[in-house]
Amino acid sequence: MKLGIAFAAALTLATATGGAQIAVSGNDGKQVRPGDDPPGMRPDTVSVIDLNHYPPKVLASVNAPASLIGPPDAVAVAPDSSYAIVTCGQKPDPADPTKLIPDDTVSVIDLSRPKKPRVIQTLAAGSGASGVSINPAGTIALVASSHDGAVTVFSIAHKKLTRVGQVQMEQGAGSTDVVFSPDGKRAFVVERGGNRVAILDVDGNKVTYSGQSIITGASPYGMTVTPDGKYGVDTNLGGALDSSAGGAPHRGQPRPGTITLIDLNTNKVVDSAVVGETPEHVVLSPDGNYLEVTVANGSAVPVNSPKYNSVHGLMRIFRVSDGKLTEVASTNTGHWCQGATWSRDGRTILLQCATEYDIEVYKFDGKTVVQDTSATLKFSSRPGSIATATNQ
Repeated sequence: MKLGIAFAAALTLATATGGAQIAVSGNDGKQVRPGDDPPGMRPDTVSVIDLNHYPPKVLASVNAPASLIGPPDAVAVAPDSSYAIVTCGQKPDPADPTKLIPDDTVSVIDLSRPKKPRVIQTLAAGSGASGVSINPAGTIALVASSHDGAVTVFSIAHKKLTRVGQVQMEQGAGSTDVVFSPDGKRAFVVERGGNRVAILDVDGNKVTYSGQSIITGASPYGMTVTPDGKYGVDTNLGGALDSSAGGAPHRGQPRPGTITLIDLNTNKVVDSAVVGETPEHVVLSPDGNYLEVTVANGSAVPVNSPKYNSVHGLMRIFRVSDGKLTEVASTNTGHWCQGATWSRDGRTILLQCATEYDIEVYKFDGKTVVQDTSATLKFSSRPGSIATATNQ
């Protein structure tokens, strides 16, 4: 009987979306920049995007707290795409609404009717709620909090989250992202302040720090894991570490950001690549063969800046194979770009560009990546975090 109910529910979801692959975008209306038209804050929204057909299209949006300050991993979509979890690490200061202060909000968005998404639950995690991840079984979620460094544990049943614990990480660690291993038995916490990725043990709802960590680079920010669980890839905003300084960040001028490839069997960094200033996001194609890196490249300038027309972001794509990162394609992008996600077939990439209030659409054929300007999706608030069930 339970199997029949589950099948019916899955059939209902597939019918409602036409079998669509759903992407969920968190859009931040609180980030005010000079030259905005109209000026001032706008409502935060969460948008549902149909990726099954080309060009992608926005199915609907709902007002819900969202944030682009922090890694673009602040959205997680359930394995069956029936709901999403969205975190928000900032909110207007009640004492002065023109200023922003840390927030801890976690929202659950029901996607059973993708054209009518709705907020069904609001909870609190740690201060500065940031990266969020749902385990492959869909039974627990973890939220990393950059302000207090904690990882909050939620159990999940029938789309309802229940807070069941919290793992306090190293003081000053500034936990920005967290991601599960494919078997759900481990989770990896990116600690920007600690220049490391800490490893958690997961046993049901019990989540504990294993005592193991991996030094990756200066100011690590976000992370993803290959579908086979062999490798993890993270971004390092401050670039490589100066080994002669005993693991301290490189002195003097900041180095360009890097990505590092981690062998998760040995917990060792096996390869790295310099990608440019401020690698915002790193995300794997669903088959794990290709890696997209969103690089801000100094493009986070207002539209009325004299530099606006002379700077641009970068999209860089690497092949991940046999412990190596090999760049296969790159292209210029819009400004202050944030998160990216892939279509199920690995041929379409969505890229959030905050300055333009849009999501750019790119086509990838394994050798080249090209923007389709006719497919651009426009939003009323700045897109800042994004995920699908296969990209989080």
